[in-house]
Amino acid sequence: MTATVLWVTVLLASLASFGLKLAGHLIPEHWLATERVQRTSTLVTVALLVSLVVVQAFADGQAIVVDARVPALGVAAVALALRAPFVVVVVLAAAAAAALRALGWG
Repeated sequence: MTATVLWVTVLLASLASFGLKLAGHLIPEHWLATERVQRTSTLVTVALLVSLVVVQAFADGQAIVVDARVPALGVAAVALALRAPFVVVVVLAAAAAAALRALGWG
């Protein structure tokens, strides 16, 4: 990929992002106030966040891997289920991953 193609791609993506944001401001508020739109936007947000977590936890390039991140994700899930504060969840997950890596796993 040449530098020109890269910059054109970046600029087009920036314009598309700006256009979507602008469209969000121009849409009449009563269109967004319906129950179906609110329910769908909530589900889309959750689905996007879950997909990001799964890709970060189970992928390494093009391969699916099971390393120290997977049990750390489990520790984070348990901490969230127990209603731990977010900072505690992050620290526990990081400590679990670090401990497993120190023991030679992952």
